[in-house]
Amino acid sequence: MQTGSVPEQTTKQPEVFQFSGRTIAFTLVGTMLITFIATLDQTVVGTALPRIVADLQGFEQIAWITTIYLLTSTVTIPIYGKLSDLFGRKVMFLAAITIFLIGSALCGAAQSMTQLVIFRALQGIGAGGLQPIASAVVADLFPPRQRGRWVGVTSSSYALAAIVGPLVGGLLTDAVSWRWVFYINLPLGLIAVGVLIFVMPTLRTPNKRVIIDYLGVLLLVLATLPLLLGFTWAGDRTIDWLSWQSLGLFGAALVLLVVLVVYSAWQERLGRGPIVEPSMFTNVRIFSISLVAAMLISVVLIGAVYFLPVFMQSVVGVSATSSGLTLIPFALCSIAGAVIGGQISSATGRYKVQALAGAVLMIVGVLLLLRLDIHASVLDVLLSLAPLGIGVGSSLALSIVIIQNAVPQHKIGQATAAALFFRQIGQSLGLAAIGSVVISAYVPAFHQALPPELKQALPAQIINVFENPLVLLSTDAMVKIRAGFEHFGAQGHAALQAVLGAVKVGLTESIHQGFVVCLILMVLTLVVLLFLKEVPLRSEQHAGVQQED
Repeated sequence: MQTGSVPEQTTKQPEVFQFSGRTIAFTLVGTMLITFIATLDQTVVGTALPRIVADLQGFEQIAWITTIYLLTSTVTIPIYGKLSDLFGRKVMFLAAITIFLIGSALCGAAQSMTQLVIFRALQGIGAGGLQPIASAVVADLFPPRQRGRWVGVTSSSYALAAIVGPLVGGLLTDAVSWRWVFYINLPLGLIAVGVLIFVMPTLRTPNKRVIIDYLGVLLLVLATLPLLLGFTWAGDRTIDWLSWQSLGLFGAALVLLVVLVVYSAWQERLGRGPIVEPSMFTNVRIFSISLVAAMLISVVLIGAVYFLPVFMQSVVGVSATSSGLTLIPFALCSIAGAVIGGQISSATGRYKVQALAGAVLMIVGVLLLLRLDIHASVLDVLLSLAPLGIGVGSSLALSIVIIQNAVPQHKIGQATAAALFFRQIGQSLGLAAIGSVVISAYVPAFHQALPPELKQALPAQIINVFENPLVLLSTDAMVKIRAGFEHFGAQGHAALQAVLGAVKVGLTESIHQGFVVCLILMVLTLVVLLFLKEVPLRSEQHAGVQQED
């Protein structure tokens, strides 16, 4: 029982199908709409979480609403990529969006937190196929030299969803019901399904006999789940990084990963097609380096951006809404970077200089973030995010093109899925590792910033309250704290301002520690990319894609 393909005994090369402009246009619209929905779902749910918990009464399970979706969507990415190479993009795309929409409808109808968690798992199983297949569709429609242009255009749907998601989530939750955060996927998804059914070509490699590698799928899932759980639980301080639970999870993931690699290599030597083909990774100078660079960039992306809203609200002093709006220019710069970078790679047919330039822009952005202090303004943050956004957009879109250019057409799906899988792992690792650095660095930095005489004068329980910097964002807590300090008149007011100043300094210093890690990783990324081998982007499509309407 293997997921693979055995070529028919024939020497005839399949004809490369030339798609009509109408077919290409509608297929791209359908794929962009689907990826927009998938990204929108991730951003709107976070806005609705407080109302969901209040309605369904399950605060202890709140983290699982996001965690279970992350787990199921991540582990299914490589599976969808491989199956789309075998069964065709269209059938797997429709299967994924159907599962996603069924999960969305069930989530909206959930009557308990347990039900919602289960239905989010189902929704994630569908979501895991949407982005990798969408990227593979672009590779089927266009030769490598044209892909950069269109990957950049289609990438705009992700950034657009990231912009409107929090706004739509807040509007639906306040004006209608949190259930419409999930129901909104249905009308948009059905439109996309209609476009795909009636217009999209099947896009499959012909002359293939399909056999499913069930054992490989099982090993992949079993190897990925403990890895993601370890990152998630250690990152949110549920367990310590060096606890027996963390070491057990990471150890189990490592052992299962080794078993998966050995098993897959054995299957490939036998001429079967395992769910993960190790031979792709032997192309170290292109495929493997691109994967590592994309993963590191994803770590830096999440590490640099995740704590900025906290910095904006706690240090700069803007509202929650304004801090969210601050990230809109970053998303727009990301779109610009993807589109402009795609145009450049299509025009030149080369990618290494652009890859290095994207990394340099990200380094500049992180260096500018390191300049932010307690006196920073909104403009300072925006200026820092501009080069970072352009570099991120250009680099991540280009990495897909590079990887697809390095593999034959019948491996496009699994190669694309590998890139997105490593990016997803990078984001999980970045959130956990850099989040841990920021959290652990805050308390020492806060205590160091406190004036010694104030530390001696204030009761320990008062100081302990400020060891959680998010207390600044709690209106009720701050009203009580201010009232307590103001009771002592001008001296109390001065003491409170000194403590708040120490909190801001401590938070700034701790977030800076996270930025330092990001800077180190970006310099490492630049060094890795220096070894990237450049193969000119082909102007013709590989043989082996056909339309079966």
